[in-house]
Amino acid sequence: MKHLQNKVALITGASRGIGRAIALELAHCGVKRILLVARNRQKLTEVAQEIEALGVEAITLALDLTETQAVDIAIARAWRNYGPIQILINCAGVAYQQSFLRSQPSQVQAEFSLNVMGTYSLTRLIARRMAAYQEGTIVNVSSLMGKVAAPTMSTYSASKFALLGFTQALRQELAPYNIRVMALLPSLTDTEMVRGMQLFRGLSPMTPEQVAKALVKGLRQNRAEILVGWQSHLAILCQRFAPWVLEQVLKVSAPPLFPKRPQVSELPSSSI
Repeated sequence: MKHLQNKVALITGASRGIGRAIALELAHCGVKRILLVARNRQKLTEVAQEIEALGVEAITLALDLTETQAVDIAIARAWRNYGPIQILINCAGVAYQQSFLRSQPSQVQAEFSLNVMGTYSLTRLIARRMAAYQEGTIVNVSSLMGKVAAPTMSTYSASKFALLGFTQALRQELAPYNIRVMALLPSLTDTEMVRGMQLFRGLSPMTPEQVAKALVKGLRQNRAEILVGWQSHLAILCQRFAPWVLEQVLKVSAPPLFPKRPQVSELPSSSI
C-alpha cells in the first residue's frame, strides 16, 4: 500500500484484539515504524516481536492513557526519538455490559475516562504536532454502538456516540492543516473484551483481522466513516429508513439482563 509505506504510526490498545490486528496489518502494508501503546508491557513486547519478524520496527510504550501527565511526557519523548508520527489510531477502550438500573458509577467513569478523555488527551498532543508538520491521519475507533445505541450497553454506547461527535468536529477543524480524521465503526468483534459478555441473539462476531483489513481499505478510499461488515450496513440502513424495525430487532435480540423491578436493597439511599 503506497499510501502507508514509510509512515510512522502510533496505535493505542495495541496489545490485543483490534489494536493488535491493526498493528500487524499496517506492518504487512509496509509502514516504517509502529509505536505500540497499551498498559500491559509483556503483551506489547509479544506484539512487537511479531511486527519485527515482518521487517518493521516496533516501539513499545507501556502507558495508562488516563494518566495525562505521564502520557504527555512519553509522547513528547517518542515524537523526538521516533517521530514525526503521521498516523494515529485510537483503539484503546473498555466496555461494561449491565442493565442501566444496575449500572455502577465507577464503571461508567472508567468507560468515559478511557474511551473519551483518554482519546481526547492523546489526540490533542499528537494533532498539535501534526498541524505544525501539515500532515497526518487520525483514526478514532468508535463502534456500531456509536451509531445505534444498544440495550445493556447504554453507557458504552454513550461514550462511543461522544467519540463519533468528536471525530466529526475534528474532521472539519483539522482539514486546513492537511490532517485527515476518520472513524472506524466495527460491530461485534471476537476479542477478549467481549468474551465475558452475553451476546445479542443473531449477531455473528467478526474477527479483529477483518476489522483491520476494512480499516486499511477505508484509509485507501479516504472514507470519513468506515463501517465494517454487512450487519453494520444493514443496521444503519434500518435506522435511517425503518427505525421502528431496528427497535423491534434490538428488543428481541438483546440479552436478558434487565431486572423486572429493582430490589429495595439495590436502590440508592436517597431513593429509599
